[in-house]
Amino acid sequence: MRKTSALIVVLLVLLLGAPGTGHAAENGEWAVFPAASQLGSRPYFYLSADAGSSVTDKVTVSNKTAGPLTFRLYGADAYNTARDGGFAVRTRGEKQTGAGAWIRPANDRVTVPARSRVTVPFTLSVPADAEPGDHPGAVVALDERIASGGDGSVAVGVQRAVGARVYLRVNGPTVPALSVEDVTLAQDRPLVPGTRESSALVSYTLHNRGNVTLNPRVALRAEGVFGRTLLDRNLARIPSELLPRQKIRLTERWADAPQFDWGQVTLTATAKDVRESAHASFLALPWLVGVVLLTAGTGAGGWWLLRRRREAVGH
Repeated sequence: MRKTSALIVVLLVLLLGAPGTGHAAENGEWAVFPAASQLGSRPYFYLSADAGSSVTDKVTVSNKTAGPLTFRLYGADAYNTARDGGFAVRTRGEKQTGAGAWIRPANDRVTVPARSRVTVPFTLSVPADAEPGDHPGAVVALDERIASGGDGSVAVGVQRAVGARVYLRVNGPTVPALSVEDVTLAQDRPLVPGTRESSALVSYTLHNRGNVTLNPRVALRAEGVFGRTLLDRNLARIPSELLPRQKIRLTERWADAPQFDWGQVTLTATAKDVRESAHASFLALPWLVGVVLLTAGTGAGGWWLLRRRREAVGH
């Protein structure tokens, strides 16, 4: 019997780091970056255009290896990852609806000699019905090679790509809008009060409802009975950029949360010209105390029902 195999390709795309860094996007073997302009080197593309117009620019692909490399060049839409809100782009096989669909390299396939670089012009054509605001994306160089790994009926291959970010703004009204949604609090309390520390996991959704990229900040505040402040801090694990119309689910661990209290947590998100808050109430009750209260309540309820039945029979 002939042995067949299927190849599952995993695409890894490396993008330029946080905005403002002066380094090209690279993986050690090749790099992708905007071609130098009269203003000097650029870490990323920042373009603006009217709906229905086109802009042109050039992307440079640098081969750092000892042999030639062949790449597929394409435009890709950007989005925030669900895991941590990082900047990511669609793969070549996915449908592009924004900047990724509007970018057209002069050559979609390019071979770069060893230790050399090739610069390729591209045109970004904005549709006449494009919405105003930010449309982030990237120009991606996809290595044609597929590194397969493992034997057997199914092999897993890795295809790598490197992309230079494109920050495109379509001219028109800009509407910053941010909301905090679906705030929940999951508590981890000891069975017996005082035997160990308790904690809580605060979960929430950060939603950019506007048409511009935001640099959000989030503050977490918890108040107990009579408005006592239990926690008040700025959160660190927030994406540096929240792209338009993107929403991400984030969590924050509250160590040493109260074991016996009642109150609410408040998350306040701020960005340029926007400030929004959302709340969630909580009741911190040790498990042992809760069981005792539940048992007592059940017993009292049963006693009350029994008494009513006896009274009914007596009448």
